[in-house]
Amino acid sequence: MASTDPNCIFCKIIEGKIPSRKVYEDDEIFVFHDIAPWAPVHFMIVPKKHIPSMAQLTPDDAALMGRIMTLAPKLALDEGCRPYPDGGFRVVVNTGNEGGQEVHHLHVHVMGGPRPWLRG
Repeated sequence: MASTDPNCIFCKIIEGKIPSRKVYEDDEIFVFHDIAPWAPVHFMIVPKKHIPSMAQLTPDDAALMGRIMTLAPKLALDEGCRPYPDGGFRVVVNTGNEGGQEVHHLHVHVMGGPRPWLRG
């Protein structure tokens, strides 16, 4: 699997070819605000490696996914979600066309903040 896809909008965002409101970045992960948020807090955690969807994950990706899932609560709090149990956030990974995936680069939505939300 290629590490980037020249036609992928998220690969272009990660490379800085398309502007974004960056939340966090390290060697493996890029995090940015959703351009059409459904909730007061809505950002996406994206691996820099181009993985088309959750369906293409392999055991070699376990550590990366573990890092993504443990980063989500920290960033949710940093971005304005209230702490558990009264506050909280939602984590969503759309997979494939029938799963509602619009950009075919694995991404984890993190949404939170006071309700009601626009969607979700």
